[in-house]
Amino acid sequence: MPVTCEVRYRLDPKKRAEFEAYAEVWMQLIERYGGTHHGYFMPREKPDGAGLSFPGAGADGAGNIAIALFTFPDEETYLGYRANVAADPDSIAANARFGADPPFKSYERLFLRPLPRSK
Repeated sequence: MPVTCEVRYRLDPKKRAEFEAYAEVWMQLIERYGGTHHGYFMPREKPDGAGLSFPGAGADGAGNIAIALFTFPDEETYLGYRANVAADPDSIAANARFGADPPFKSYERLFLRPLPRSK
């Protein structure tokens, strides 16, 4: 079964350029070790007139959230990525560069599976 991961970052608005540099490193590392990176999705203003479909149940989200989405073909490949990236020079350099002063305030990681479509 594929391993799809969504990471939600609460951005520090003063560190947007640093976050984009951080994102570039991780997109390359994930793909280097067998994953498919679907990209980082950065916050933007909503389109004028974009109302909510269910106003009583929904709300617009925070404007400082970025989302990364990536998939590995199976758990073995994902776990191999985790092991390999720990020793990868680019990962070590990124952690040294961003670890003490991350370009985000916090993050949340979610593991997801696709909902099969009915026929």
